[in-house]
Amino acid sequence: MLSAFTAGLTLITINELGDKTFFIAMCLAMRHRRRYVFAGAIAALSLMTILSVMLGQLIGLLPKPIIHYGSILLFVGFGLKLLYDAYKMSPECGDQSLAADDRLLDCASDAEREAVAAIAQAEANLKKKTPFAICLESFVLVFMGELGDRTQITTITLAATNNAVGITLGSIVGHGICTAIAVMGGRLIAGHISERTVTTIGGILFLVFAGVSWFEG
Repeated sequence: MLSAFTAGLTLITINELGDKTFFIAMCLAMRHRRRYVFAGAIAALSLMTILSVMLGQLIGLLPKPIIHYGSILLFVGFGLKLLYDAYKMSPECGDQSLAADDRLLDCASDAEREAVAAIAQAEANLKKKTPFAICLESFVLVFMGELGDRTQITTITLAATNNAVGITLGSIVGHGICTAIAVMGGRLIAGHISERTVTTIGGILFLVFAGVSWFEG
């Protein structure tokens, strides 16, 4: 269980930094009370984690060789994709911080631009900024942003081959750490984090877990 908790915590924390849901929570916290944004975001991420772990456990019923080699291929694919993304980042965007200044959108990924568009639409439809309305807006935006996201697929993959309780707790704690960073001081803290560095570390971690899975098999 401890190894599963560590795997979920490590992979989710690193790969959630600068992710679309991190960006959504950060932007919402600049508009509304942070406690309500955090409550809605962590509720959405916790629910998504539980659903992903359940799906991963169902996939775990497949023949062991399929699960084993399938998870390795996914980890290798994610790792190489992230390293390639880091390599392709332009000097102007790749080495600047995640949220250094107003040039963020000029260097933003498609996912980040979609997040901004989704927030703008949701804000236009938000008639009353009550605590419940803010929590609900945060919940819906983060939940939809996490659907099909890399961290969701990672959680499903980990749950197929590891202890379900450990992966659930580790992933939720990882999400909680990243969401707290986003809403408490996302722009300030992210201003000291290089997007290229975070992406590179994420890619290396996926390759490390692929290697560990290979040797443990």
